[in-house]
Amino acid sequence: MEDERRDLELGSASAAPGTVDRGWLEIADLPTGTPERLPVIVANGSAPGPTLWLTGGVHGDEATGIAVVLETMDALVADSETLTSLAGAVVAVPVVSPAGLRRNARHTYYDEEDPNRHFPDADAESARPPKLQERIDARLYEAVVGKGEAGSGPADAVAADALIDCHTAGVDSEPFAIRDRVLYGDRRGEAAAEALAADLESLVEAFGFPTLTEYPAAEYVEEELQRSLAGAVLNEAGIPAFTAELGSHSVVDDRLVAGGVAGAFAVAVELGLLASDEVPEGVGEPAEYVDERPVDYPVRRYRGPTTDVSGLVRHRVDAGEEFVEGDALATVVSATGEPLGRVRADHDGYVVSRCEGLAVYEGDPIASLAVRDDGDLVVPRDD
Repeated sequence: MEDERRDLELGSASAAPGTVDRGWLEIADLPTGTPERLPVIVANGSAPGPTLWLTGGVHGDEATGIAVVLETMDALVADSETLTSLAGAVVAVPVVSPAGLRRNARHTYYDEEDPNRHFPDADAESARPPKLQERIDARLYEAVVGKGEAGSGPADAVAADALIDCHTAGVDSEPFAIRDRVLYGDRRGEAAAEALAADLESLVEAFGFPTLTEYPAAEYVEEELQRSLAGAVLNEAGIPAFTAELGSHSVVDDRLVAGGVAGAFAVAVELGLLASDEVPEGVGEPAEYVDERPVDYPVRRYRGPTTDVSGLVRHRVDAGEEFVEGDALATVVSATGEPLGRVRADHDGYVVSRCEGLAVYEGDPIASLAVRDDGDLVVPRDD
């Protein structure tokens, strides 16, 4: 947080106090001789305060997330009074993976690995030099947390005090916000982790979407989710950050765009960037656009249950529907229609989305679920 306002610079964008600027952050060189660059928008308030980062398009087919970032910034800067009353700054990177966007695909053409699993983690070990995606992710991370040369001005001028990373999930997915577990160990003691988790909780609650806690700690690290953008900013840098999952991928859902914009402004109010009466007209409350989750107990993400047989899956429970342990979530039939088996719930919870496709093989999960969670939100890294 700054004591007095000054110009904020990120890449080619330079915003004086009370103004907004749009530009590009060069992030790598391409074989064609042109730079790979990320679009950036910097809204610099007239008064001192925190900096909120908004990111989208880490996966190139997650269209609603990109639209939320763009429309949040449009709403912020459309009214000059709102921008003037901003205490702090909002920095937006609508498309984190331009190579994925060019393909309208989750992965880039650099390689077939998930671009959201390469952000820095001091505990990650590798004997090989970092590949291009790792280098791109590291450079963006450095800009977010205020390391390195983000632009021609001081690198820490745009360092985040909080971050919302906007994504979408599976087919016909319910919207939700992911709250990562906070890890402690060598870099952070338990008390500091508890304080960080409390800060994160306040922002996720303000966002107003149903909250799912991330996978249990061992699975979280095994899946390298601490190396996602939000996971790294939270658990590596110690900055409150969370992921917003905004429905289905590949198409823009206008209702959830409006909900995501409302959630982003609610977080801005929670941070003190704006007073509640300074939110632009036309921006509603998140509850106007998303339903309450159908269960009243804490839930976490769960991909499953899995099928023991191969065949064609027929789902018996829709997204948003509650179930209890033992309920049949799907049946599996042969290509001639012969019943082969049932897939039953192994937890209480509700359906977030179905897995894509009709064909399943032994061991395939059939859905993404929100299941009862009794685990700790703050956990030792060694666990």
